[in-house]
Amino acid sequence: MPDLPHREPAKVALATQPAGILQTVMIARRNVLGIIPELALRQPIVSGKTGIRWHMVMDPESLRRILKDRVDDYPKSVTTKLILEPAIGDSLFIAEGANWRWQRRALAPAFAHRHVTALGPVMTAAAQASCRRLVAATGPVDMFEETVAATFEVISDVTLSGDDSFDRAAVHHAINGYISQTARVSLLDVLGLPAWLPRPGRVFSGRDLGRMKRVADQAIAARAGAAPSGAADLLDLLLDAADPETGRSMSRQELRDNLLTFIVAGHETTALTLAWALYLCAFDPDIQERAAAEAQAALGDRAATADDMGALPLVTRIVNETLRLYPPAAFLSRTAQAHDRLCGREVRPGDTVMLPIYALHRHHLLWDRPDAFDPDRFRTAPDRYAFLPFGAGPRICIGASFALQEAVVILATLLARFRFRALPGRAPEPRMILTLRPHGGVVLDVAAR
Repeated sequence: MPDLPHREPAKVALATQPAGILQTVMIARRNVLGIIPELALRQPIVSGKTGIRWHMVMDPESLRRILKDRVDDYPKSVTTKLILEPAIGDSLFIAEGANWRWQRRALAPAFAHRHVTALGPVMTAAAQASCRRLVAATGPVDMFEETVAATFEVISDVTLSGDDSFDRAAVHHAINGYISQTARVSLLDVLGLPAWLPRPGRVFSGRDLGRMKRVADQAIAARAGAAPSGAADLLDLLLDAADPETGRSMSRQELRDNLLTFIVAGHETTALTLAWALYLCAFDPDIQERAAAEAQAALGDRAATADDMGALPLVTRIVNETLRLYPPAAFLSRTAQAHDRLCGREVRPGDTVMLPIYALHRHHLLWDRPDAFDPDRFRTAPDRYAFLPFGAGPRICIGASFALQEAVVILATLLARFRFRALPGRAPEPRMILTLRPHGGVVLDVAAR
């Protein structure tokens, strides 16, 4: 209401004073975003030294330089690779240089618009299944748990066509176990010590990794020897993938690593986006009602489909505003390979260059009322390098259009059929380990419309 002061949704308490090495480690292990200085919301670059030299960059032109113009000089950081390589190998997400380029060329056709649209019915079915679970629910619902269930159903169906041999619960448990064990920052990471030195928290994750890899290997072996049946899913497209320039196709290990990359990234990030979006809609009932009316007008009694995307502009803006306020990949890091200057600041080889997407998306020089929930700000497109939920440049997330379509289809269906109400004292805490999760869950009162 205009006569009341604007409330703001949940946000992270950023650092107000410098921290030593041990304090930095303790803060980062609880919430990586806690090491971002509050100053980063008003400056283009912040630099320091905590064991290693580092720079946090919030300047769109410098981010363009890092992500596009000189991308080979800024590969993913050693810490990123230490966390992810044991799980997803040298897959598209981790690979650099020529190894990355051939994989990107080979995999790009699998994420062409026609294939993403063709996978829409799986997203619609998951939205319908989510509605059935919510109708049967009693009492408040943790919508993060619900959106994880819905998006894991999507990713398992689009990768493996609902194959009964694919143990969804086992894989999901293994993913969560691996992240909780390995994704926290180590003192050795902050000190910048070599990758060959083992990080104590990451040496005991073999059982979860083994389970994930066995499931993927079994699925690939079963599919490789089977006759085609029905429409192609993502695994079919991966099996057929080849570099158009060289004809090179993927080995079984490369197939497995990329399949696991899509399974891990493909459900967690969209589940988070949906959970945070529902929290924001409950936070602002007026926006929720506008979006519900839009969805009901477009859908009637049915669930949303990929063909409805154009009729759901407000729902799409809500998804984008959610990605601005709570980007799943809220903190990225690179390791400089060459001398450079960013915002007039010297960058040396070996420096850690951090991309605090959370701070970029709430920067006071780039956004009006940056901490406010205002989907209508996306009526006009923001600066390309001020809004980076999927990255940018040649390494922009290959599944971005898939994730956006899935989020809009499921969110529109839920808003058309249910009203979500916040519960007093139950606001989630944004906390990032590997992704920006709602600590404490997104517990809402859910009622049929």
